[in-house]
Amino acid sequence: MRAKKTWLWWSSGKDSAWSLHLLQNDPRYDVTRLVTTVTDQFQRVAMHAVRVELLRRQAAAAGLDLLISEIPYPCPNERYARAVQEILAEARRDGVECMAFGDLFLEDIRAYREGLLEGTEFEPVFPLWSRDTRELADEMLAGGLVAYVTCIDPKVLPAGFAGRRYDARFIEDLPAGVDPCGENGEFHTFVYEGPMFAGPIPVQPGEREERDGFVFGDVVAVSE
Repeated sequence: MRAKKTWLWWSSGKDSAWSLHLLQNDPRYDVTRLVTTVTDQFQRVAMHAVRVELLRRQAAAAGLDLLISEIPYPCPNERYARAVQEILAEARRDGVECMAFGDLFLEDIRAYREGLLEGTEFEPVFPLWSRDTRELADEMLAGGLVAYVTCIDPKVLPAGFAGRRYDARFIEDLPAGVDPCGENGEFHTFVYEGPMFAGPIPVQPGEREERDGFVFGDVVAVSE
């Protein structure tokens, strides 16, 4: 069976990282590139607020090319759709067959992604779709995934959750009703170690900052 050339939409967080791990072990797919949208003003991943330098380190640790698409902040839907079409044009030139995403259970997000691919030759792939999120969180942690929480929604979580390690204690401390994988936007993460990487990425937590209605826990690279 020939593996299908696949690009993975990469947020820098645990769900896309675990999707990469699963795809790396699935003979049906050959992931050759990570795709990330970055705000041009801040040079960080939207919502996750992860620095471009750390994105590059993740891609290097995974042994993959990285395609960065810069978008404005805020980004109108039509501008984002145009960015996606530019990415798909590049993928078409590269002979890509599948586009993979780390979504878990939000039907509207999946429908939106599938709509962007409708009428194209690209097959949408969702490696984590419909997984029980507590079981998935336990699986990721048991499998060696290590991450920092880079953004939290203070409407549902205290500010002190930003900057913490994503681990069993973090999950146990979550208030009732908060998804253990943060799929409803409660929090976002940056993965710096796991089976999808050749080795750990040396980083440390930085300063905590509140802006635009969210609390961010910065992550900074450590010189090797």
